[in-house]
Amino acid sequence: MLYLIASCIALLFGPLFYRYFSSGSGLQKGLDGFIFVSLGGLVLIHILPELLEHGGFITLFFVLLGVWGPTASEKLFHRYSDITHNITLTLGIGGLLLHTITDGGAMVLAQQEGNSILLALGVIMHRLPVGVAIWWLLKPQVGTRWASIVLAAMMLLTAAGYFAGEQLLTQLSLENTVYLQAFVTGSILHVVLHQPHGHQHEDKQGKYQYQAGIGSLFGLGLLALLLLMDTGGHEHTHHNHGPEQFVSWLLTISPILLASYVIATARFALGLRPSHHSLALRWLQRLAGPEALLVTLLLLGPWFALYQLFGLLAIGVLMTATQVEITDPHPSQPNSALRFGFGQLIDRSAPWIILSLVLANVIGHPSVPLENPATQVFILLLVFLPMRFCNLGTVILALALAYSGWSQIAIAFTLLAAPVLSIGQLKLMNWKQGLMLGVILLAGLMVADQVTLSSTTTLNLPDSVNMIGLVAIALLFGASLLRLGPRQFLSRLMINIKSAPHDHAKGHDHGHHHSHSKEDNSGRNHQH
Repeated sequence: MLYLIASCIALLFGPLFYRYFSSGSGLQKGLDGFIFVSLGGLVLIHILPELLEHGGFITLFFVLLGVWGPTASEKLFHRYSDITHNITLTLGIGGLLLHTITDGGAMVLAQQEGNSILLALGVIMHRLPVGVAIWWLLKPQVGTRWASIVLAAMMLLTAAGYFAGEQLLTQLSLENTVYLQAFVTGSILHVVLHQPHGHQHEDKQGKYQYQAGIGSLFGLGLLALLLLMDTGGHEHTHHNHGPEQFVSWLLTISPILLASYVIATARFALGLRPSHHSLALRWLQRLAGPEALLVTLLLLGPWFALYQLFGLLAIGVLMTATQVEITDPHPSQPNSALRFGFGQLIDRSAPWIILSLVLANVIGHPSVPLENPATQVFILLLVFLPMRFCNLGTVILALALAYSGWSQIAIAFTLLAAPVLSIGQLKLMNWKQGLMLGVILLAGLMVADQVTLSSTTTLNLPDSVNMIGLVAIALLFGASLLRLGPRQFLSRLMINIKSAPHDHAKGHDHGHHHSHSKEDNSGRNHQH
């Protein structure tokens, strides 16, 4: 009973937080950063893998429908975009209400002998961002009365789940509602990604990004605490895909990432800079760094490193010989090598590294039946085209896919195709250049099919070194998040998808400021 009362009190922090943080634009930005990171991270890292475990590959279709369906509807039916957004918001709130019933049941399970108390604490803690998000989303839209009704309904449904017993919980189990919950999860992601109407305080100069960064760091802290509780409180069916797997991956790659940033700093100081007058050297930096080759060599082994070296060399020679310009050229760069290697380069690569880990955790999930190498390559092609992976993000994605058990053909394709095969880059090429690039990639696939590239000769560092590297990378990435704020931090992932703002009839902009403002120029000012 104490758990039930505590979970309801946690929801009530929503109005209190909103009342305090809505007193200024900077505080609103901080609250937005907190919700964006904590709720969005909870969905991507915790809820989505659990849905995949119960619903399989088709779950992703319903999630994507929930994320992109409202955006497509708003573009198709522009006059009714407000209605579309409100429907999406209603679906998201409805999904959270449905989820509260299972929260109540989870607290009952936590009280049973042999189960961990961390499960109940996790439920209580994750109600904090949910309560804040409910008030943040509903108060400006429908007023205090309806927002209060929704919070009261969440408390009642939590109590219903707590007292209802096993019969109701069985009917509402993931197995019975997995596709509905997947669609609702997508709707929640849509609402989180696109700032709610009523919060359109312009920040064209980015003067509140610092506050947004502080809010996002608090959100990251809460998310980390929740995931640690989840690791201690659940027995997962698939131990290789969960919060503990993220920690394992991060521990492995962090020291090598740190070394790659040192190499990038040194080559900048020696004159190998993104603005170099030589097109060949600019392509070298875009494709390989060359710091990305170090990560491949040490963590994937020498044969993958040689494969990547010769493959990217062939692509670089083609691009240089046919005078193909590089997409997303940077307009400026710092004078200091340290500011480049540990500032600008981290600002650019950190979102891609995080995206690569999340992607591998989703598409590499054991419940997603992508064992056929041809299917794996096709899925990767769909991922690469709308984006423009940086070279460090490329090798981290290849590494995470290797850890997830994907074929060496898919890993090899990632190493060659991810940094160059994007819509933005293809637009700068004619059909002959595109055809020659395709021939090189096809030849690379054929080599990967015939030659064994995997190797046991990889670097294994002591746990203490890995932990020091993880702390250092966390501090560097956290500093980047603090400088940019979470929305600008992640907006660089969609350089090639320059979607227009949701310009709603009543002056709503839906928060899409992620590709054209001056503040974004700082995010495009280097390639590597």
